[in-house]
Amino acid sequence: MDDDFVFAPEVIGFVYKIYNENTKKSYIGKKSLTKAGYKQVKGKKKKIRKESNWKEYFGSNEELLNDIKQFGHDKITRTVLTFCRSKGEMSYYETKFQFEEGVLLNPDKYYNTWIQCKIHRKHLKNAK
Repeated sequence: MDDDFVFAPEVIGFVYKIYNENTKKSYIGKKSLTKAGYKQVKGKKKKIRKESNWKEYFGSNEELLNDIKQFGHDKITRTVLTFCRSKGEMSYYETKFQFEEGVLLNPDKYYNTWIQCKIHRKHLKNAK
């Protein structure tokens, strides 16, 4: 993604797909734009949100990360599948895309090895 990329103010994260041209395998995951942090304010710790490592993030799958180390970044394509306005929405769409593409049934095409999801309807009240 371009370093100058600007998100709409309501976007808190996205669901993405990574494709490795060398192995012909993909990975579907989600990433928040911010993470929790702390800052000192008048001698006290104050919770804040700060930018996450989303610009250089390539997923959490060890096989994928090892392949990226071995082959390099130049054959890796990262695509945003959808932008999300809540954590629940990110979890919903990540799981939806993983099931639609059959990631667990196609280990020759996907790095994903498991799907984890727990979503309540109220988490999606503002979903598109």
